Amino acid sequence: MRSLLPVVFAFVTTAASAAAPEPAPPPSRLDGAALVADVDVLEKAYVRLHPGLYRYASEAEVARRFDRLRGELRDGATLPEAYAAFSRFAATVKCGHTYANFYNQPASVRAALFESGRTRLPFHFRWLDGRMIVVRAAPQAAMLVPGTEVVSIDGVPAKKVLAALMPYARADGSNDAKRVAQLEVLGHEKYEPFDVFFPLAFPAPDDDFDLVVRPPSETAPRRVRVTGVTWAERLAMRPDATKNEAAPWTLERIRPDIAVLDMPTWALYDSKWDWKGFLADTLTRLEADHVANLVIDLRANEGGMDVGDELLAHLVRDPVARPVYRPLVRYRVVPSDLRPYLDTWDRSFDDWGDDAKPFDDRYYLMTRWQPADGSDAVKPEAPHYNGAVYVLTSSTNSSATFQFAQLVQASGRAMLVGEPTGGNLRGINGSAFYFLRLPNSGIELDLPLVAQMPVTPQPDRGIQPDIPALPTQASIANGDDVALAAVIAEVDRKRR
Repeated sequence: MRSLLPVVFAFVTTAASAAAPEPAPPPSRLDGAALVADVDVLEKAYVRLHPGLYRYASEAEVARRFDRLRGELRDGATLPEAYAAFSRFAATVKCGHTYANFYNQPASVRAALFESGRTRLPFHFRWLDGRMIVVRAAPQAAMLVPGTEVVSIDGVPAKKVLAALMPYARADGSNDAKRVAQLEVLGHEKYEPFDVFFPLAFPAPDDDFDLVVRPPSETAPRRVRVTGVTWAERLAMRPDATKNEAAPWTLERIRPDIAVLDMPTWALYDSKWDWKGFLADTLTRLEADHVANLVIDLRANEGGMDVGDELLAHLVRDPVARPVYRPLVRYRVVPSDLRPYLDTWDRSFDDWGDDAKPFDDRYYLMTRWQPADGSDAVKPEAPHYNGAVYVLTSSTNSSATFQFAQLVQASGRAMLVGEPTGGNLRGINGSAFYFLRLPNSGIELDLPLVAQMPVTPQPDRGIQPDIPALPTQASIANGDDVALAAVIAEVDRKRR
């Protein structure tokens, strides 16, 4: 039985189904009856098709959540209010792939909610034990040096801001570390979740923010006033803004015996770049040069294609069996009344046919992607890299990178270094998707179609690293990479 789905997406875009006409911009206030009708469509689609809807909640509790959503929207709402309500509902499913996907919204919705105004804080930051710590700042906020703690924003304590935004964040199960990571701003995303949800929860009267901050070299807090940044200015702040997006992976030799392969994304669906050739050439060169240690940096990588299988195949000499999960779906044929609302890149998802075998009174067992030879292992492939391997992880890793971290750790071929991953050992939902377009608001919600269900009880958490290495306020202030430093220390320890 296949344990991992063929592809689990970090985010999914609808380029393959872009023929659908762009809806007209929504009115300033959406009619309550129309929004309730949208909730009815959402409930029909999720109840009939979503394989993880009842993974963490009973049918009765899910029904009550739909009723509460109707109650929120019954008297009408603005587009931001409606988007916020649907986003909060989607987060209750506790599925990292179930959300009102920023990238899949109509252009009019993206422009109105994600790309307008000076609503973004003029700095990147991390959350450390509920404290907002500046990583880098825009030029107009240069006084916020790295390591500065932002104590409050417009009079609201930073911890209360985080608590208020957690119900919007998507993650699998009880993995709150992933939710917190979702609400950091580090310049890895075109649309940062914090930037989207903060102005919805805390609308500001103007373009400025009153901050109480505590610089790393000071004990007493002080007040500063900063101007927010536009979406274009936020994009310009990205640390990799000049990186080659066509070939996003880089290799750096930081010492003669240590190379770092930086892989910030595996979302290469439309790329013409020969990434498999890049991997093979890179590992061949490292082996020929007798580089004893390879560091694979996945900390910014939520997932994408199953690059992990290809990568692991070049690192092992023997087949690696996958953890066993059952791939389950809720339906065999999509009800005809739902099809007008469902976009996808593959209409064969409308009818699984004999690929969906009856399993129990709720699920079908999905067999479409079972290997033809019946095997369920990652098999070795040349060229082989024989040196020591370290994988840098973070709570961002929640899709294909979560699965790779799980498999490479179980194989014993690499050590995980850094922070616990996102995802969940109880299984995640993905593989195939519909893009559910609500007819009246125009809002889209992703609908994953295949659930991985463990065959034995599993803890409700991500994967723990072999060597924990967590950033601190001091490490941020000093520009130290604590995870990479931990790898270097381990390499030197082994050499001694």
